[in-house]
Amino acid sequence: MTAKARVHVLILGRVQGVAYRYFAEKYAMTLGITGWVRNLYDGSVEVLAEGNREDLDRFLARLKEGPRLAAVDGFDVTWEEFTGEFPEFQITF
Repeated sequence: MTAKARVHVLILGRVQGVAYRYFAEKYAMTLGITGWVRNLYDGSVEVLAEGNREDLDRFLARLKEGPRLAAVDGFDVTWEEFTGEFPEFQITF
């Protein structure tokens, strides 16, 4: 059985205005990950996601790449305890 986990991610670089949130949502839904993604006022993107640890590792690898027009310059990851609080993955504003 795969362990469940929660990850909080801050992504820096050219990550707004390049469909980054939609990119994250697509891959989260593909992997069965729940949580949210949002733009921050400083130009970064924040993600809070829960799921199987292996799936979250795959998700993080995709987030580091980003969509074609993105340029990820910084990637801060904090692992947390799984809560199961999210029914789905969504873009928040």
